[in-house]
Amino acid sequence: MRTAPNDSPSRRWPWFTFACVLALADQLVKEIVHAQMSFGQVIPLTPFFNWVYTGNTGAAFSFLAEAGGWQRYLFLGLALVVVVVLVVQLCKPLSRLEACAYSLILGGALGNTVDRLARGYVVDYLDIYWGEWHWPAFNMADIALFAGVLMFAVALWRESPAFKRSE
Repeated sequence: MRTAPNDSPSRRWPWFTFACVLALADQLVKEIVHAQMSFGQVIPLTPFFNWVYTGNTGAAFSFLAEAGGWQRYLFLGLALVVVVVLVVQLCKPLSRLEACAYSLILGGALGNTVDRLARGYVVDYLDIYWGEWHWPAFNMADIALFAGVLMFAVALWRESPAFKRSE
């Protein structure tokens, strides 16, 4: 992958700061939800969007949510490995796109990991639906993770030989 924009330590700190601000903002919203709402409460905002207070002991889309509790430790371990790998990656020379992708993923992973450590589950509060069909509830950290993975995929695609031939 291309290098340059964060090849000096002083250029890496903004990416770490961005990840930490994301995680802190996510935690702030979750704390407001926890303090102001009852677990399971739903506040309709539009015909397709609710503010909710729910918890997810599983992974994305509640994968393994009903596994009996052992998954908490699995997901905590995986998250901590991901955090370490991302910190190491962010210390390497990266393109801006890659650095932003890693920062988004790091911020999202930190936000959800704090929940797992503090509560044993991830607080979700955004509910998008159409009619009776509801997308699984999610949070700001999930959005950051998703956006970061998409950005990383774009970065990989831009570095692929097929993309370089078309330039």
